Amino acid sequence: AKCVDIALSSCTDVAYTQMAYPNFLDQKSREVIEYSSEYLLISVLHNLLQGECNPDLRLLGCSVLAPQCEKDKVIKPCRHVCENLKKNCLPAFDAIDMAWPYFLDCDRFFAGEEEGCFDPLAKLRGEVDVEEDLPSDLPATFIQFKHHSYSQMVSTLKKTASKCSHIATTYSIGRSFEGKDLFVIEFSTKPGHHELLKPEFKYIGNMHGNEVVGKELLIYLAQYLCSEYLLGNPRIQTLINNTRIHLLPSLNPDGYELAAEEGAGYNGWVIGRQTAQNLDLNRNFPDLTSEAYRRAGIHGARLDHIPIPQSYWWGKVAPETKAVMKWLRSIPFVLSASLHGGELVVTYPYDYSRHPMEEKIFSPTPDEKVFKMLAKAYADAHPVISDKSELRCGGNFVKRGGIINGAEWYSFTGGMADFNYLHTNCFEVTVEVGCEKFPLEEELFTIWHENKGALLNYMEMVHRGIKGIVSDKFGNPIKNARISVRGIQHDVTTAADGDYWRLLPPGTYIISAQAPGYSRVMKRVTIPAKMKQAGRVDFVLRPAEAWPNKLLRRSMENMYDPYDPLELYDPHAQHGQPEARGGSPAGREKPWWWSYFSSLDLHKPLWLLKQ
Repeated sequence: AKCVDIALSSCTDVAYTQMAYPNFLDQKSREVIEYSSEYLLISVLHNLLQGECNPDLRLLGCSVLAPQCEKDKVIKPCRHVCENLKKNCLPAFDAIDMAWPYFLDCDRFFAGEEEGCFDPLAKLRGEVDVEEDLPSDLPATFIQFKHHSYSQMVSTLKKTASKCSHIATTYSIGRSFEGKDLFVIEFSTKPGHHELLKPEFKYIGNMHGNEVVGKELLIYLAQYLCSEYLLGNPRIQTLINNTRIHLLPSLNPDGYELAAEEGAGYNGWVIGRQTAQNLDLNRNFPDLTSEAYRRAGIHGARLDHIPIPQSYWWGKVAPETKAVMKWLRSIPFVLSASLHGGELVVTYPYDYSRHPMEEKIFSPTPDEKVFKMLAKAYADAHPVISDKSELRCGGNFVKRGGIINGAEWYSFTGGMADFNYLHTNCFEVTVEVGCEKFPLEEELFTIWHENKGALLNYMEMVHRGIKGIVSDKFGNPIKNARISVRGIQHDVTTAADGDYWRLLPPGTYIISAQAPGYSRVMKRVTIPAKMKQAGRVDFVLRPAEAWPNKLLRRSMENMYDPYDPLELYDPHAQHGQPEARGGSPAGREKPWWWSYFSSLDLHKPLWLLKQ
């Protein structure tokens, strides 16, 4: 073989620079490859599979069509990489009635590790960027205050979880459009598991790729929590021992890469803000706020757990958005904050205005008092936000205490905070952490110290209000029971183990619990002003002689539309095989994707048709 530079446009981002002709398919020139059905397939797979399994599949295909060449020797891609990807991605092919491509035959074109193969997906796993080794005598709380590339972020999170393996783990909630894992680091006394009555908390950063401070703060926070727990810091140990904490530093890693190309100090509002699909993630969630406004005047209507309208799925929904929605359904989150940049203020729902012309106007939720308490918890603990000077970043909000109702600032639809509140039990605020979206590295240390106390203080707010277990008279937990507060038109529901959490400010309340087939139970509860831990309020429900409201029963049993596409969406494409489709009968019309190959004439990929 003779090594030559790669000139195939769909393969220029592989982790190597040279290939050899002929390739593994015996294609002897660039022109032959570019006009082949195999090359056309890897070029359009991201469209055919709606972003799933890509760019992994494209890079795997490139390893066969443009094989790695070093010192005039061709190196085969690793068989185990192919097998893992096939296992994970075959359901995506089945979903569009497409056969697995013959040139990705793991036995035919790939090699075992003992034969000296290479991993064509190493670039996606953060294994290409080599970090400099740090001195071994650094103190336990050492944090590098720098900007992290995607691979450096992943490496730091994994090292942190390894250092604190008894209280931390990492996992991915799905993939970005370009195939990067959306990594989360979790802290808990039982990592990976929900524990009875232990509330779930999350921070999300870098939703807009060019707003990078939130991402760095969460990377620093992860290292701080780990180190301080090991050092015996009582505040951190109490927090982790009693809370399950999830930190997602970068929801938009694709957008971050674009912004990072501009470099630190870039404060533009456009480059990198959106995803690789050109979508603004904070405008991409279902608009449930309009439905909440419609329901608000209806007696007895609830402003919670509103289902996603079918019309939402007719538009373009980012895989990052779907991944967050699936995440919200899989874990009973209680409290959350999304970290943004460009201002210095804490905003809370609703973000979409109740004004008929969508003009900015105060648009409170039924939980206005709760949200103000939460927003103030962050603002008051932040030394700059709480500063009374108006001649500074965020000075416009001084008279409001550094907080504002989102729609009163400016109105937008499709936001993540409104969706959290109206579709799940989770309360979420938005923290604008500074006027510079991409500050210089020398500013990061100061930014961390300004936000550290506020980040911790806000997490501790997950323990305000009440919590408890709803069970039947035999002690069996009741899932999806509703916890109602008289005078607040917004319920929360119990998790799978019958436990619940209801954030509330100090005061006296009438709390009730109800579930299909059971009589309602009511209790009078007083939360003292100085109480810093959630009060325990359990409910034992007894069977009702008759269920009076069939409509309510049905709505409570079916929290989500059984035909909701989100239920079928797998952000990793690895957890389940869709229902098997019938064979292709003779004479059946070609699948919808066949038109992509109409230009090939004599070389149409019949091997993609299922027999």
